[in-house]
Amino acid sequence: MAHQLADPTIIETTDESQEWAAPDGMPATELCPADAMELVYRLHGKALYRFLLRVTLGDKREAEDLLQETLLRAWRYLQDKPGDAERLRPWLYTVARRIAIDGARARQARPSEVILTDLGTLPTTHDEIERAVVGVTMRQGLMSLTPDHRRVLIELFYHDRSAREAAAMLGIPEGTVKSRMFYALRALAAAMNRNGAMR
Repeated sequence: MAHQLADPTIIETTDESQEWAAPDGMPATELCPADAMELVYRLHGKALYRFLLRVTLGDKREAEDLLQETLLRAWRYLQDKPGDAERLRPWLYTVARRIAIDGARARQARPSEVILTDLGTLPTTHDEIERAVVGVTMRQGLMSLTPDHRRVLIELFYHDRSAREAAAMLGIPEGTVKSRMFYALRALAAAMNRNGAMR
């Protein structure tokens, strides 16, 4: 569903400044940033939320997110100018409108998010053709190795033997098995990279 914005030029004009005053009759210019932020929220929060609900066509979650971002920017602004808390409404509406427009543009710029509940419906990442290509490439890589290196890899990985068991089967020391395995794997990786199977 594409999010649209309602006409953002309609601004809430009700004055809620009578609902709450600064603590102990303190002038707003003497408020600390935290108190100024509380004053901003109490004076302008409800009207700003209603405005954002109209802008987002009734999407409460989106309106709450936009309100939170607007109030965060107001909090940053009030760090420097705590006395502006009561006269902040036009600025808040401008900021909220711009945040809503930026959000709508961002949603249009990226593809829609798709949520699948059953991951079993996704196609498997390893299809039969890919498995066949990897198998052929692996065989070609193994054939490019020396017979001694190939025998060590077959004993260790195909027959699933330990280095000690492979050494006993091949009649060579265990250290030689480990050394041949190291060089064989390195040569196999290089061969597969040349053939384009490893990415």
